[in-house]
Amino acid sequence: MSVFDEPKIDCHVHVIDPARFPYGKDIAYHPAGQEIGTATQLDAVMQTYGVTHALLVQPNSGYEGDNACLLDAVARGKGRFKGIAIVRNDATLEELRSLQAQGIAGVAFNATFHGADYYKNSAGLIEKLAHLGMVLNLQVERDQLLAFVPAIEQIPVRVLIDHCGRPAARDGLGQPGFKALLGLARFDRVAVKLSGFAKFSAEPYPFADTRPFVRALAEAFTLDRCLWASDWPFLRSPQRQDYGPLAALAAQLFPDPADRRKLFLDTPRALLGFGP
Repeated sequence: MSVFDEPKIDCHVHVIDPARFPYGKDIAYHPAGQEIGTATQLDAVMQTYGVTHALLVQPNSGYEGDNACLLDAVARGKGRFKGIAIVRNDATLEELRSLQAQGIAGVAFNATFHGADYYKNSAGLIEKLAHLGMVLNLQVERDQLLAFVPAIEQIPVRVLIDHCGRPAARDGLGQPGFKALLGLARFDRVAVKLSGFAKFSAEPYPFADTRPFVRALAEAFTLDRCLWASDWPFLRSPQRQDYGPLAALAAQLFPDPADRRKLFLDTPRALLGFGP
């Protein structure tokens, strides 16, 4: 069976549809051209590459805290989608419960966009997520994770780390942020997305310099807490990305079909509650 035919759940995609959901006027970056990916276009990609379900992550670009496009896609997705929303740091339990009832599984913190200090007063929000059983979806780069480790250690929230933690590939496995990420593997409630290689590689596809990081994460977290994602439609990508080669890369990294079954399907089902 081709890797394209293997059933899979994509755990990081964005839906961007400015024709139906205009961008916020005060948001600095407005996706354009090939960065735009509507729910209809995502459906075609999913059918082509054997993707049964997807985790839709609200983008800071274009929309920030306006979750209307995300909620519309989840509602129209016939159970195939769950969402990760963006909310204010002072969001109430009632607001979070309302999002949860609409298929939102968690909330995104993007320190690569806002900086870590933006979230320094977010412990109350993280506690609410823990109370509701929702996910803290965290995107950091280099050593930004260090600012979040105390809260993750102290608050029993479920955590998803985007894109291997986005280490600096040239700085090796010993860099503080990546060492801290490996240390979080001791918490069963922390998982990591093996994705976004172009965001931290210093090389073109197939991003050979990222492989030591992928191996280290798979060993530390095991494939019971690693998830696969494409990052479609590749917002602000430093180089051209295509869905097919990224799926094929997963087969190179994990040649055992049983391993890919865990990565593609079993683990996201177990951790995020996707249906069969």
